[in-house]
Amino acid sequence: MFNVETYSGSREKNYDLVIKQLKALIEDEKNSIANLSNASALLNQFLDRINWVGFYLMEDGELVLGPFQGLPACVRIKLGKGVCGTAASKRETVRVEDVHAFPGHIACDAASQSEIVVPILKNGNVIGVLDIDSPEKNRFDELDQQKLEEFVEVLAQSI
Repeated sequence: MFNVETYSGSREKNYDLVIKQLKALIEDEKNSIANLSNASALLNQFLDRINWVGFYLMEDGELVLGPFQGLPACVRIKLGKGVCGTAASKRETVRVEDVHAFPGHIACDAASQSEIVVPILKNGNVIGVLDIDSPEKNRFDELDQQKLEEFVEVLAQSI
């Protein structure tokens, strides 16, 4: 059974704790959908000031909606399109302070103001992305990026 932790340390220590929780959740589970579902739920309860968190998975050369927490979302995203497609095609994290200033932004939730997308790499291939939206501009910083990249590295081992 999962117990909700009180995240009372520094932001860095709190991220380290959530990564430790992720490891515990996925260590004995081989099912990718189960692990992605628990990962999105874990991030949803951990992160504040967000309105969507989830995954898009690579399928037939495009990103397809996977497990998530939030309002219904766009189902398919072409590589190079929107923040998710850009992160996947560049194979690097894309952090956007104001989504309305991002050329080609795909608006799934009108409340979203900022976004971070972390590509998921396995055996050198992009297999998906972690996408997190916030109703606040400039919600995500360098620490969020660094720790979410670590989170995704751990998760990639189980999907």
